[in-house]
Amino acid sequence: MPGYRPHLFDPERATAVVLGRQRWGIRDAYHFFLGAPWWVDVSLIASIFVGANLCFACAYALLGGVANARPGSFEDAFFFSVQTMGTIGYGEMYPVSRAANLLVTCEALFSLVLTALATGLVFAKFSAVRPRVVFSRRAVITKVDGVPTLIVRIGNERGNYIAEVEVRMALMRTERTLEGRTLYRVRDLVLVRSRGPAFSRGMTAMHTIDEASPLMGATPDSLRISDAELIVTLMGIDGTTGQYVHARCSYLDDEVLFGHHFSDMVTELPDGRIRIDLRKFNEIEPDNDEPKRH
Repeated sequence: MPGYRPHLFDPERATAVVLGRQRWGIRDAYHFFLGAPWWVDVSLIASIFVGANLCFACAYALLGGVANARPGSFEDAFFFSVQTMGTIGYGEMYPVSRAANLLVTCEALFSLVLTALATGLVFAKFSAVRPRVVFSRRAVITKVDGVPTLIVRIGNERGNYIAEVEVRMALMRTERTLEGRTLYRVRDLVLVRSRGPAFSRGMTAMHTIDEASPLMGATPDSLRISDAELIVTLMGIDGTTGQYVHARCSYLDDEVLFGHHFSDMVTELPDGRIRIDLRKFNEIEPDNDEPKRH
């Protein structure tokens, strides 16, 4: 999935225990709604609607004053509340007492606020542009022109183009300073090519591991000991909507394979055409000159 790695929320693979974090508050509800799956949002709105009607139904059943409603009938009170909150107004049941009219007024006001919030949130979620950018399940380190190179594959499942695309790569790891203090540092990894005028199908992010690279001399053991994590981000402008889009992926130390390369997806057919096999997007092969290591 674009921008998502399951291990980021897996307690068994967490590399740190955070203390003193502020609790989730009502100010975070908007971001939670936009980031949650559709079934969660629909279930949440439906639960609030049903819960509110149950509360108002209890009040109608206690206060009475609803014409043509059976005395003490919670069912009639509930359906009268649904008709009121939904501004349906069939006319069979209607308030006849002052208490019932005041309660209808409160429910109508609540209905306006709930409808406005639900409409705004659904529209914001529906109109948000989410790119279908996929990253390879693993990153590989292999030789390119004789130089060790870190490689990540990136694909666009939607098939449209993303204009002015920019890819960034960073290495996060634990380091010790000369003073003996431990810091969790972020090191930028310079890419062979980080920008492009358009991104339609696929591209390859490559970082040359030379003397200036933070990965110079790195091994699987050193990445594991330093709690290393590779972050890859893609940013650009959606060619269809013109809106800014971004995608993100991360790789832990065991998801970076040394001495491996990606399988070739491009094959030239006898008739001169080019065949692209997307099924090989995540296929990885060991280098011939190096032993297979995980």
